[in-house]
Amino acid sequence: MGLIHDKYVVRFLAVLSMVVFMTTGCKIKLNEHGNTKIVLTTGFDRDEVFRIDKASCRLPEVMVYLTNVKNQYEKALGSQIWQTSYEGETLEEDVKETVLAGIARIKAMNLLAEQYGISLSDEELGRAARAAGQYYESLSGRERELLGADERLLRMMYEEYSLAEKVYEYLITDINPEISDDEARTITVQHILIKTYSLNAAGERVPYPDEKKKEAYARAKEALRKAQEGEEFAKLIAEYSEDSNPSYSFEKGTMEAAFEEASFNLGTDEISDIVETGHGYHIIKCISTFDREETDRNKVKIVEQRRKEVFNEEYSGFVEGLTRSLNEELWDTVGFIEDAEVVTGSFFEVYQRVFG
Repeated sequence: MGLIHDKYVVRFLAVLSMVVFMTTGCKIKLNEHGNTKIVLTTGFDRDEVFRIDKASCRLPEVMVYLTNVKNQYEKALGSQIWQTSYEGETLEEDVKETVLAGIARIKAMNLLAEQYGISLSDEELGRAARAAGQYYESLSGRERELLGADERLLRMMYEEYSLAEKVYEYLITDINPEISDDEARTITVQHILIKTYSLNAAGERVPYPDEKKKEAYARAKEALRKAQEGEEFAKLIAEYSEDSNPSYSFEKGTMEAAFEEASFNLGTDEISDIVETGHGYHIIKCISTFDREETDRNKVKIVEQRRKEVFNEEYSGFVEGLTRSLNEELWDTVGFIEDAEVVTGSFFEVYQRVFG
């Protein structure tokens, strides 16, 4: 149903577990919307994609990250995922920008490491070399050719990736806020959804015309009446609901406002009136007002979010004055490698295996 706020939920399902640091904190955008100074495209080396202060990114670095993320998506969701679009932007374009932002963040974090005097130990440098060797050996000759990355470059990439994570851990080490049960409370509800939209050929929502929306509301009223008369709610879900997910467990701040407010105001086994969201009309039944296990897990998530907020404040102040420049001419030519022999997707898995 997509009640949880996110532009591309599938991105997190497919990639978040692999891209540990690239999805931590805020994005760096190399465009006019950023907070740092932008320099026009001049004086770049042939394969230089961007500079941030004195740090530079080369085309093979971008292709390694971009290709690994692409292939992880396809492994999890199939190649048809690239037909997805949102407000005129394809998922490929969005992933491309996300990868660029992630690499820029890693470069900036390495600059921040210098400011704090943080560096990799000999053991960590050895791990980076070992990871580079393992990943390079996993590549076919065709993949090495098209990615343009040798073992030396891969070692540098693993070193920068590791150092960026080390800086993040350094900045959030002492952030351990106390989170109350009420703040982290997780509830479980069942619901009936009567949709008020259809999907067009591009997968975009098209609101129902007034007459059809009235019919949906009448159907919701019918389901509510039966629920109030004591008919089994699970049976009503099977009969009426147009959501493939009959129940949700969630904490505050993760669902659409109207759905969330109605849910948290219910007691156990209570049923809501008709609640309207962007998805349609809902009838909600509270199954549990407090889930101990889920609440404890949510406390961990909240602590991590607080740590990210502290990190972002420190990090944003640092990057604000950095000069960035993007080789727009080269960047416009960058895209997915479309070659059946290029299937590599283990860059981040090798990192996790070697660094732990």
